[in-house]
Amino acid sequence: MAQWDRLRQLPSAYRQQLHELYDRDALPMDVRHYLAPWIEKQEWQRAARDDAFAMVLFQVLLENLDIQHSRFVQEESFLLQHNIRRYKQNFQRYVDDPCALATTILWFLEKEKEILESAELAEKVQLLQVEPEAMETSSQQDLERKLAGLRNEVQCMEHTIICLEEQQDEFDFKYQTHKLEAVVDEARKNEQIRALQLLVNKLNDCRKSTLSGLNNILDRTQDIIDVLVKKELVEWQRRQQKACIGAPDNVCLDQLEKWFSCVAVCLFQVWEFLTKLEELVGKVSYENDPVKAQNPTLQKRVDTLLRDLLKSSFVVETQPSMPQGKGSLVLRTNVQFSVKARLLVKFPELNHSMKVDVSMDKEAPQIKGYRRFNVLGTKIKALNMAESTNGGMVADFRHLTLKEQKSGGGGKGVSDISLSVTEELHIIYFNTVFELKGFSVELQASTLPVVIISNSSQQQSAWASVLWFNMLSQDPKDVMFFANTPAATWPQFGEMLSWQFLSATKRGLDGTQLEMIANKLFGKKPNYDSCTVPWSKFTKENTPDTFWVWFDGILMMVKTYLEDLWRDGLIMGFVTKGKEKSLLKKKKRGTFLLRFSESVIGGITFSWVEITVTGEPDVKTVQPFTKVDLSQIPFHEIIRNFQILEAENVPENPLLYLYPDTPKDEAFGKYYSEKSGEDSPYIKYIKTKLVFVSKENTLEARSPMPSDMAQGEGLEPMNGLCGEAAEQDGDLYPLTPPLESYDPDPMMNGSVVDPEPPQDLLMYLNNPNLFDNDLLQDDQSLPDFSLQGFNCLLPQSCGSFP
Repeated sequence: MAQWDRLRQLPSAYRQQLHELYDRDALPMDVRHYLAPWIEKQEWQRAARDDAFAMVLFQVLLENLDIQHSRFVQEESFLLQHNIRRYKQNFQRYVDDPCALATTILWFLEKEKEILESAELAEKVQLLQVEPEAMETSSQQDLERKLAGLRNEVQCMEHTIICLEEQQDEFDFKYQTHKLEAVVDEARKNEQIRALQLLVNKLNDCRKSTLSGLNNILDRTQDIIDVLVKKELVEWQRRQQKACIGAPDNVCLDQLEKWFSCVAVCLFQVWEFLTKLEELVGKVSYENDPVKAQNPTLQKRVDTLLRDLLKSSFVVETQPSMPQGKGSLVLRTNVQFSVKARLLVKFPELNHSMKVDVSMDKEAPQIKGYRRFNVLGTKIKALNMAESTNGGMVADFRHLTLKEQKSGGGGKGVSDISLSVTEELHIIYFNTVFELKGFSVELQASTLPVVIISNSSQQQSAWASVLWFNMLSQDPKDVMFFANTPAATWPQFGEMLSWQFLSATKRGLDGTQLEMIANKLFGKKPNYDSCTVPWSKFTKENTPDTFWVWFDGILMMVKTYLEDLWRDGLIMGFVTKGKEKSLLKKKKRGTFLLRFSESVIGGITFSWVEITVTGEPDVKTVQPFTKVDLSQIPFHEIIRNFQILEAENVPENPLLYLYPDTPKDEAFGKYYSEKSGEDSPYIKYIKTKLVFVSKENTLEARSPMPSDMAQGEGLEPMNGLCGEAAEQDGDLYPLTPPLESYDPDPMMNGSVVDPEPPQDLLMYLNNPNLFDNDLLQDDQSLPDFSLQGFNCLLPQSCGSFP
């Protein structure tokens, strides 16, 4: 969606910000509105630097205004005609400086993005059901006050140095004059000497005061740097770690850049003050001169503080990521990736002068089989402000690749520790040299550990490693993390799982959904806060269908096919079968809910409540739908068109109310296809897979389509009241419509050929212990299963509950 269209759909509070932004004449809102598509397609950043290109855009802008004016003339919109004509006249002032216009429009577009980002962040916070943090915490306000105090002291010191220089010049002039004069009168001579001595004393006191003031400034600076480097920067790094795995944390560096730059500017001013003092001492000095004694120590302090500040100011703003990757920090050999480094100390005079070089694994661990890689592509770039949307000093590497070094099996190493490919962690380094006003220091930044894979099948496992590391590790350079992997507490683990849904769908997991997952992992407990999840339980137990494979399968299904339904809260999703049954049995007939399958990877099903002839509630469930089904028909259309045919009656959809009591069409209506019935684009799927016939306690799948068509087009097995339906109470009977023949069922000892339900088949279906793969447990942990071998030549028949 276009940026302007997104802005117009924001809540009123953010639209008010938009009105305030355009409450000025630099870029009228009318022009922004009517020329929105054209404005958003232009390269204003390039135009701001290229005068010829800016002039082209300027001329096209005027032409577009003429076109709009002509349209309003035809529409007889008198007021709009007047406004457009006035706007065009106002833009004429840019004819001699079109770059200024480009810069202005670029500024407005960036401010719009800030409003959008603010609105999106607020939405994420609301979905997580947490209190939004204040824009400035008390500690940040305290830091701002300290910085303001530092700037004020430096300004005062600048005035003090000027006064000191004037005082020294006065003494020097009078002293030189006294030496040139041949004063004979001894009394007068002594008087001049006393006056000069007073000036020297005053100059000495002023020098002492100046040095004391400089020490105070450096003490204050040390305190601020400690807060910046040991608190604010560390907190940002932790927020970035969490943001890499889906947390809605603010990782914008603009505020840190402002603080770091402020301190750096102040320190360079102090550095200049000390240089000035050295210059003054070279002109006038005396015995026990305090500047001679203290200046070297002060200079050393300034150098140390500058070095510490600058070394911490070089960071990785955007962690490595592939364009089509599952997430950041998972890289694949021979596939391009991008990464961005940033210098938080911003000096415009250094634009394009600092070269950044990329390298790999400078301190690789010496363990057996540990792979090593070379970085290929454009490995050297200059820090510049052009590649940053907010004017920061960045080096944006967009076309790097990794190639594994051939080292004879990875080298012998000195350790017997063995790590899998997706547990190997690697670090990418960035090196540059900061040089300004005679001060020079080497800087290095490093990425968070990345996992390097060689084929896409490893991506899911690699992302699991990235999640685990950044959820738990406090050391961003711990490449041996998986040599002794710590366990996660349930609060940490549950929060991380919620972030996966939040980042993928903009809706996280609520407490009830997380409780079901905890139940699946730990069993029923009154409280899970003290429970821990080992790394092996997350991604290694029950291979290949580990917990992570199961969870990620659901996440990918929701992101691909069910995002809107999930975001609107229509899918209960994570709920145990026992809880599902207890919820539905208390509701009226036709109440249904949607949940994820506990054993079918990437499966979703629905269950509803029927009332038996004895008046008892009876919960029924369909076999899970997977991407095979959802790629053919949207899930809301499945719910809309699902039908059961009672014998001799018209078809009926048993799904009436979405739990707890929302009418189905009210909940899903806005998603329905405009065409329905025979005109539905999904009619083939609907007729062959979503219609069931009820005959004396049996459900029979029926295709209203001609049998030759149904067979000739190779229809897939139908989702029916089998599979997870077998997990509910009651006996499940096979459906064998007359004149239908069946292929042998590999789950049974023989073929099904009798049109009536054979007793041996009933025995298999009614006694779950006879199944090869699944053992039914109590309702709290019932596994899903499917009678996948139960196929027929015509559309598949499925069972029901008596």
